[in-house]
Amino acid sequence: MFGRHSDLPLAGDATSRFLPWLVALMVFMASMAVAGAFVINEVITRWDRDVSGTLTVQVLPAGGEQAEAATDERVRLAVDVMRKVPGVVAVKAFDKRRTLALLEPWLGSTDVVQDLPLPRLIDVTIDPGARLDLAEVSERLSGAVPGASLDDHRVWLSRLVNLSRTVQWLAVVVVVLIGAVTSATVVYGTRTGMAVHHGIIEVLHLIGAHDDYIARQFADRAFALGIAGGLMGLGMAVPALTAIGWAARRVEGGFLPSLGLPILGYVAIGLLPLLAAGLAMLTARLTVHGTLSRMP
Repeated sequence: MFGRHSDLPLAGDATSRFLPWLVALMVFMASMAVAGAFVINEVITRWDRDVSGTLTVQVLPAGGEQAEAATDERVRLAVDVMRKVPGVVAVKAFDKRRTLALLEPWLGSTDVVQDLPLPRLIDVTIDPGARLDLAEVSERLSGAVPGASLDDHRVWLSRLVNLSRTVQWLAVVVVVLIGAVTSATVVYGTRTGMAVHHGIIEVLHLIGAHDDYIARQFADRAFALGIAGGLMGLGMAVPALTAIGWAARRVEGGFLPSLGLPILGYVAIGLLPLLAAGLAMLTARLTVHGTLSRMP
């Protein structure tokens, strides 16, 4: 494709100057959108895997002079209630030290809250195949243990999943818009080139050149410019994504999970220059055929 003979002097056209840079910008933005969609999906999948089959019981601290002992008794009662629920595999109560350890990534030093009455947490593992009536379990728990409540992680997880799906569809829309802008630019550049070389195209027609022969020359040129611009865009995207990943890993306090692209994400981003070049080639070919079909 790169070494085929061309009868049209397309190398000096204006498209040779601005089309590669436009494609580079489009590939860069598409890489950001695709990477964001894959990272969000990976985070949601990891959260779903971590919290599926688990429930959390929260026991409020008791008041009075014997608050610590009364709270321990509440925790023991809650553990007994949850162990009797069909489908529960394991029940593990967290002591105050473990609760403070969970708060440490968010608060830093826990010396300030160490003497405060903190809720006690109980981690409950359920059989993934079990069908629990969580409303009934929650009612039974709150009736047996004052200040106890059941937290189902699937409620907030479903909201996060809906949010991630919305962001992913937004990324798809961004990529489609980027492709549309690239196609429009190729159409403009191709029509400009055909207008500039109108005389040569007429001569080629007179000596028997088919429309597909002429369209192939514009398409080959568009592919070469598209692949050059796509590789430039990929060259800009890789350092940017690396810098974002490095900055995310340096965020302390546990606010962000470990961010990373799956193998499919790397493959998708690596294919963007080829897809951009293919889109430019197809657009140029269709534009030439459409324009030649209207010529007398």
